[in-house]
Amino acid sequence: MRGFVQKLCNLLPPGSGGRYNLPIMLMKKWLITAGILLISSLAIQAEEPKSPPLIDLFMGGTEGFSAFRIPALVTTSQGTLLAFAEGRASLHDHAENKIVLKRSDDGGKTWGPLHIIAEDGSNALNNPTAVALRKPNRVILIYQRYPKGFDEHNAEPGVDGPHVCRTFKIFSDNNGLKWSPPVEITAQVKRPTEVTSTASGPGRGIVLTRGKHRGRILIPFNQGPYGRWKVYAVFSDDGGESWHYGETAPEGSAGFANEVQFVERSNGDVMLNARNERGDKYRKTSVSTDCGETWSPTQLDKTLIEPGCQAGLLQLEYGSAYPGDFFIFCNPASQTQRTNGTIRLSFDQGETWPIAKVLYPGSFSYSCLTPISGNVVGCLFERDGMKKISFARFSVEWIRGRADK
Repeated sequence: MRGFVQKLCNLLPPGSGGRYNLPIMLMKKWLITAGILLISSLAIQAEEPKSPPLIDLFMGGTEGFSAFRIPALVTTSQGTLLAFAEGRASLHDHAENKIVLKRSDDGGKTWGPLHIIAEDGSNALNNPTAVALRKPNRVILIYQRYPKGFDEHNAEPGVDGPHVCRTFKIFSDNNGLKWSPPVEITAQVKRPTEVTSTASGPGRGIVLTRGKHRGRILIPFNQGPYGRWKVYAVFSDDGGESWHYGETAPEGSAGFANEVQFVERSNGDVMLNARNERGDKYRKTSVSTDCGETWSPTQLDKTLIEPGCQAGLLQLEYGSAYPGDFFIFCNPASQTQRTNGTIRLSFDQGETWPIAKVLYPGSFSYSCLTPISGNVVGCLFERDGMKKISFARFSVEWIRGRADK
């Protein structure tokens, strides 16, 4: 480009001291300046990361469902991506919901057809929360069932009866191709008195990789009654065969912790990050030093603003493109409305979030994150007034503002 500018300048007649000398000199300077500005502009454009392309996986009014909501996303030990959602007869939270699935065997570049993997007639299935095990290659999915005509406002306490909220698990050992029949685990995950509703996640569970309970499966949960929510962990030390529940996190900040996700810190502690209901518009956090059995009082993370919405949270493990663990967070970064879907990075175990990148500036609601390979991450999220659930894949370089690779 510089050579092109110089050639243009050489086409102009040389100055000879006459009356044309000054205009010609000014024109040369103008051409040189314009060329430099053009080169700088092109360089900036070349370095500016492009927004990741979006793939619409679930769209209301298609594939037999009026609406889809509540995304969950995991990567199997063999690299298959599994995208879950509730397929609904309407946007209502309890609209004869079924649990649906789409699979990708190429890192999210293409996706297979929709499959219904759990259904219960006119009852509603809610809150898909998945966890991927490495050995065996198993994915466990946890969800709730509400009887027709009941929801978290009027569900009855207890673990049995026609009007209670129940919890089930299913699993797949072949990358989501086939699923086991549902097994009820209500009594293992729900307190027998006072508690009305329970909700797993929604999103993803984790498997601990450190400490005396290495291999423990942790599923994030919240419990009612409505308006007095509490969060806690449900855990399994035998690969998901049996389950137990820990203590609820005491509230140390205004509002009630609600929909929740977990990450494991490098010292083996577990941090939760929860939606804040009826409090300040900041996310709630708490830490467990005993693998999810008890929790510190909740506190507000005033970097993580929210309008009151579920969020995605992910730990990238050792062996990624960067040394050590770091956390990725995703939510609608607004205190007034579900919009401005933003990805954030923490390099200090969730203490601070110095890097933020807008993934989708428009309408943005629930989301879920999963590692794909190396430093590449996938995000499944609701957008455009919850009319679509879309998938994006991007690298840590893109989040940091560098050209995506």
